[in-house]
Amino acid sequence: MRLLVTRPEPDALKLSALLEEAGHEAAVEPLLSLSFKGGEAIDIEGAQALIATSRNALRALKASPALALARQLPLFAVGKATAAEARALGFGLVVTGAGTAAELVAHIVSALDPAAGLVVHLAGDTLATDLAGELETHGFRVAQPVVYRMLPATTFADRTVEELAKREIDGVILMSPRTAAIYATLVRKHGLTSAVRSLPHFCLSAAVARRLQPLGAVPTRIAEAPRLQEVLALVDASAAQSDS
Repeated sequence: MRLLVTRPEPDALKLSALLEEAGHEAAVEPLLSLSFKGGEAIDIEGAQALIATSRNALRALKASPALALARQLPLFAVGKATAAEARALGFGLVVTGAGTAAELVAHIVSALDPAAGLVVHLAGDTLATDLAGELETHGFRVAQPVVYRMLPATTFADRTVEELAKREIDGVILMSPRTAAIYATLVRKHGLTSAVRSLPHFCLSAAVARRLQPLGAVPTRIAEAPRLQEVLALVDASAAQSDS
């Protein structure tokens, strides 16, 4: 299968490699670009723990003078990929969530004492879950510096428009609600709605799939759990079905 990869770099490159290892082809069209420009300073004085709901937050921390002190704190990571990034940065105590911010709250509440100090969530400019608000209902004090921003694409590359129009793409991988919303907007902008109507859209979650509603009844395949491995399993299953 030839898959349209919509993740930002460097994640798009890594996903492309995984697809190619599995015998697929990748057409890369990042719909978000990572920017650290204007990010808030990371102040962890008095913190008892850190929270990372994206690898991008840890990439911002890597360039911060707070990194050395941060490594001494427990870090709550939203999922396995973020946890792996934290360990690569030298964190010794990493608690791995099940893949969503909402589930991560339960881990934090069960493991930490609100009276023990501040919790710092290294955040992006767009949040799918009000993690700070939920923790505050349990008595926690939460700081939430915005340490990175994701800038939306305003157009598809000419190559992508051509491949979609000619039906040369066999499926689309969508890993976040925001990316799916941008994709739907650009499909309509380029007049490609009919061209994608039969394409399978491999979505990380139901929340991602819902953002495709402006395109009408496009086929969606939703991962059993919000993990990249589950999305890749959907791709492999679809390819096997096509070959049979």
